[in-house]
Amino acid sequence: MYSIKAYAKVNIFLKITGHKEGYHTLLSRFMRVEDLYDTITFVPCSCNTFTIEGCEEVPLESNTIYKAYRALNDFIGSAEIFNFFHEYKVFVDKQIPSQAGLGGGSSDAAAFMRLVNKVCGLNISIENLAKIGSTIGADLPFFIYNYPSANVSGFGEVVEPFDEKPLKLELYTPDIGCDTAVVYKTFKTYLLNDITPCLFTGWEKKDSKTLLETVHDPLMLNDLYAAALIAYPKLKDVAKEGWFFSGSGSTFFRVKEN
Repeated sequence: MYSIKAYAKVNIFLKITGHKEGYHTLLSRFMRVEDLYDTITFVPCSCNTFTIEGCEEVPLESNTIYKAYRALNDFIGSAEIFNFFHEYKVFVDKQIPSQAGLGGGSSDAAAFMRLVNKVCGLNISIENLAKIGSTIGADLPFFIYNYPSANVSGFGEVVEPFDEKPLKLELYTPDIGCDTAVVYKTFKTYLLNDITPCLFTGWEKKDSKTLLETVHDPLMLNDLYAAALIAYPKLKDVAKEGWFFSGSGSTFFRVKEN
């Protein structure tokens, strides 16, 4: 049996920098949430086909772990992975809520790829693993590099470690699921023309604690928050003073008080 933790993340800030080739470009500070993670386990099992347990509400074809399995198989082009998963099934202990802006699905897929790379002896470099991951989702490279904190830019493929310890965070996830694609589409429709890059110049050089202490407005820190409020108006009713918004939502976070 083999296991790996798939940590959640928050976006300390997230600024959309443009739109090209059908996708948004961004600049964001991703930070690992140390005390919230799913656990991916490979359990011995005689399986006729690739088997995932623990996230039955997601159709297999839509599951990011299955997409990662397919992408790794395509990259390797041989039978190592295929044969391994005739002898093991994937079990996911889900703790990260879905459609919450915490990167749960991406983190699961990235952790799966890192563990397969290790146990199957694939020897894929971390850079190539991140490239493969980027074909599945924009957040995967951050989780594959596994930095505690990083500046992420481009389409999500540029990941630069930021030297700081993850903050101790308190999370609040209301009973509202935010579809990432819907939030980005809403941003493109209503807010894309309002981008002002000079407003966040140098943010990537400031530590996360300083950013949260000096830029108090969650709408200023996260461009997707305004889009999420348009797409999901009920968020206005559950937003709390002094809390920030992660990714495309719906999770709010703040630094824990001592």
